Amino acid sequence: MDTNETTPLRAVALVCTLSPSPKPSSSQLLAEQAMAALAEHGVTGKVIRVADHDVKPGVEADMGDGDAWPEIRQVILGADILILSTPIWLGHASSIAQRVLERLDAEISETDDEGRLLTYGKVAGVCVVGNEDGAHKVSADLFQGLNDVGFSLAPGAVTYWVGEAMQGTDYQDLDKTPDATRSTTATLAANTAHLARLLKRAAFPAS
Repeated sequence: MDTNETTPLRAVALVCTLSPSPKPSSSQLLAEQAMAALAEHGVTGKVIRVADHDVKPGVEADMGDGDAWPEIRQVILGADILILSTPIWLGHASSIAQRVLERLDAEISETDDEGRLLTYGKVAGVCVVGNEDGAHKVSADLFQGLNDVGFSLAPGAVTYWVGEAMQGTDYQDLDKTPDATRSTTATLAANTAHLARLLKRAAFPAS
């Protein structure tokens, strides 16, 4: 087997539901399914529900006393893959997902000895759930933000489910995962893990 396909990888999924634990969350469910799919490719890691932590508003790596972001940031920097999972609210990613991007903005000023962002070589994926249209718009917004702060994106870097417009069924209420979502999640996992291994083997050039 190609050694590139067996290199151990770490991932972290940041769940951006507005609801703290233990309230059930469709965003949490899809993130966990993505992590399970990544595990099939030798990726280990953890899921963090951001609403359970006091992540302060701002665009610095550390916003001071009581800020939970520095600890989460260290988990991200120690991982090869970041999964960002969000619901759709009013056609947009959640305010918590936006806060995560704002906090990641600090990475633009953090570089290694060769001028590369510390996020270079890390790969991102996106999970989106909602009861309205907008998954493509939300993923496009998150893709751009994640790429701006240094993450790479593989083909098929999003998995999503959206219910019928103006109806009340949530992803977590489905009797089974739709085949299309399951297949898309599998593609996200396979391509994201593959790209992460390639980048571990061949770093981006110095800036």
